[in-house]
Amino acid sequence: MYGTLISASQLQSLLASGQPVMVFDCSFELMQPGAGDAQYSQAHIPGAVRADLDRHLSANGAPDAASGGRHPLPSRATFAAWLGSVGFNNTMQAVVYDRQGASYCGRLWWMLKWVGHEAVAVLDGGWQAWQASGGTTQSAASTRTDTQTHASNYVLATANTSLTATETIAKQLGRPTLTLIDARSAERFKGEIEPLDPVAGHIPGALNRAFNLNFNADGRFKPAPQLKAEFEALLAGRDPATVVHHCGSGVSAVPNIIAMEVAGLGRTTLYAGSWSEWCSDPARPCAKG
Repeated sequence: MYGTLISASQLQSLLASGQPVMVFDCSFELMQPGAGDAQYSQAHIPGAVRADLDRHLSANGAPDAASGGRHPLPSRATFAAWLGSVGFNNTMQAVVYDRQGASYCGRLWWMLKWVGHEAVAVLDGGWQAWQASGGTTQSAASTRTDTQTHASNYVLATANTSLTATETIAKQLGRPTLTLIDARSAERFKGEIEPLDPVAGHIPGALNRAFNLNFNADGRFKPAPQLKAEFEALLAGRDPATVVHHCGSGVSAVPNIIAMEVAGLGRTTLYAGSWSEWCSDPARPCAKG
């Protein structure tokens, strides 16, 4: 079972083994929402199922959304229904990838843990690593016909991830029981620029670690000892168990969650509403610099 990362060569072996596995292509471009579909159509890992941030991994205005913000989480039941609709079931290994430095496939990794599915791994290095390894590709839409791909009934289990809400953050702000880590770029964190949300800045007291700092130049996650040293330096003695991750809309925060887990620092909490939900109420404090 792969629960955090899987290499391209490991994925090739897994696919060849005949074990029940489903690969998901989560490619997405925030400023060009249709780009992910185009990238998938051009080429993808054979048999990969399309998982689009807007259509499949967000609530799309549904009244039962599990969070606020620009990309609210769907309810666990709604997400489980989608998993069943694409033929995913509780016995399968899931592998998720994108072309954008794990900034979008991490969302699906987290959501699968959230519905109790531990057997999900991020393809380390993403699409680029798959290509570099000589992995085969497919350009037509997947037309899988094996029995595993027919609609199934995905059964919800106890959540294996922690999700927190704006009200909880507001109550704990400034206390040692809460350590906020913001995954946005330093410029957005400082409030120097804000291309997406109506207010610039960050939640007071938050630490900043841009999600792309978790990767080497080849797009793969840094080694566990290096990640551990970097996060411990950032935390400066704070308990990793108090960490709550966020970003602009709860999506690119997940690579920090994965990195802390790879580093052996435990599975930390997500604030899915993130800055976009926090700054939507002018009564909430905001900081700059």
